[in-house]
Amino acid sequence: MKQRLGQHFLINKSAIKKIVSALDLQNNDTVIEIGPGKGALTEPLITKLQNCKIAKLILIEKDPALVYKLKSLKNKIFPNLEIVGGDALKIIPELISNQQSAISNYKIVGNIPYYITGKLLRILGDLITQLPDCPITNIVLMLQKEVAERICAEPPRMNLLAAAVQFWAEPKILFSLKSGDFQPPPKVQSAVIKLTPKPYTLNPENYYKLIKILFKQPRKTLLNNLQNGLKIPKEKIRNELKKQEINPEIRPQNLRIKQIESLTNLFTSFSWL
Repeated sequence: MKQRLGQHFLINKSAIKKIVSALDLQNNDTVIEIGPGKGALTEPLITKLQNCKIAKLILIEKDPALVYKLKSLKNKIFPNLEIVGGDALKIIPELISNQQSAISNYKIVGNIPYYITGKLLRILGDLITQLPDCPITNIVLMLQKEVAERICAEPPRMNLLAAAVQFWAEPKILFSLKSGDFQPPPKVQSAVIKLTPKPYTLNPENYYKLIKILFKQPRKTLLNNLQNGLKIPKEKIRNELKKQEINPEIRPQNLRIKQIESLTNLFTSFSWL
């Protein structure tokens, strides 16, 4: 095991069972497991997928030594197992955006190292918002607990990460994990989070532009952040906020997702974004 890859292998069998259940595996599912490590989650996935018709499991592992060990899982009982060595951040977009693929139902699962969490979420969000009829239907990830809580935040704790993820998914923390649930034990607490992609109607580019403006300086008022980011006179912004029944003096952390979406629509109509 190479610590530089941020690997902490899940060993709690009860937690593994809950994760497999949360994926809600069905016929024709293609599951992508990120960082399968020694296969603790992989083997229960195979057992479950054996009862599904035309199901497939793709393992993406960066550590060459672990890729070699995972190949022992390939057998005649479950032939639809593919093991890919390399960086999941590069491989997942290639797999899912491949227009020649006939797969219509991807489910993604994995124990995600802290240092790639933000980029992975951006990649998944881009795939879901940029691909027509994106085939990702369910995402279950093990994350640092603090990050999972930030993703699921609501007013008065809304933040940039929550606003970004909640644009394209409904997040839910399923359960927490202890350090002893992993080998070796991590120094931080972890949690399992489920992200269910949801429909959206806004232009993603405009929405993301707005939330960057809103949360650039979280301690400042909504009015000040918007004036600084949009370069529009304060009175114009104040009047429009009041029409939306939004207090110009609140901080962005008090905004609900629906309010941010309404503001995106409003400012787009004025060509302010």
